[in-house]
Amino acid sequence: MREPVPEHARPMPFLCCLIRNNCVLNSVLEYEIMDTSSIVSVLWMIFAAVWLIAWLRTKRTQERAPLSSRLLYAVPVMIGSYLLFSKNVAFGWPRVRLFPGNPVIDAIAVFLTALGIGFAIWARFYLGTNWSSAVSVKVGHELIRTGPYTWVRHPIYSGLLLALLGTALEQDRVIALIAVALFWLGFWIKSRMEEEFMRKTFGEQYVEYRKSTGALIPRFRQ
Repeated sequence: MREPVPEHARPMPFLCCLIRNNCVLNSVLEYEIMDTSSIVSVLWMIFAAVWLIAWLRTKRTQERAPLSSRLLYAVPVMIGSYLLFSKNVAFGWPRVRLFPGNPVIDAIAVFLTALGIGFAIWARFYLGTNWSSAVSVKVGHELIRTGPYTWVRHPIYSGLLLALLGTALEQDRVIALIAVALFWLGFWIKSRMEEEFMRKTFGEQYVEYRKSTGALIPRFRQ
């Protein structure tokens, strides 16, 4: 009998959707010339590769939120993943185009996707072995306050939301913006749960940290 995969080694829901639907690889192979869609796809491929490598080393979990609580943020993220990354979504008005054939929007889409993914990867490496896909506290958990964590408490979510917004602009559909809103809801719920875990773990140290940083939007002035 195969051993179950540990919780911390499981991909995030939208990354699972990305891989299962092969939308990234198929999108790249479809084009001989790198257009906006294929560039965005390559960026997400880079993100997926880096994330998979980073999963190989994390600390053991000391405490984890119950499954019922994890579903509160996982469900919006999974629905958002399907709406944004699946090629099989067929609705009416949500498929309406917003900025048809606009090269300026295409350039902004690539820039935001690249910037967001880069920021999320930067934050992921600063978090190091303290990272987990679920709301949890690790054995020997550290409160990271350097790098992007100097200004924002959840920089991975901040970067991903920026990248997802860029991808939504590239897709140029109403349904893509709905997907981003669902991602935001899921990340907001998850971040609130994580902050409660951190407050219980680090006490007044975390309370002071909250006062000097933003949650999802960086605070550069104290």
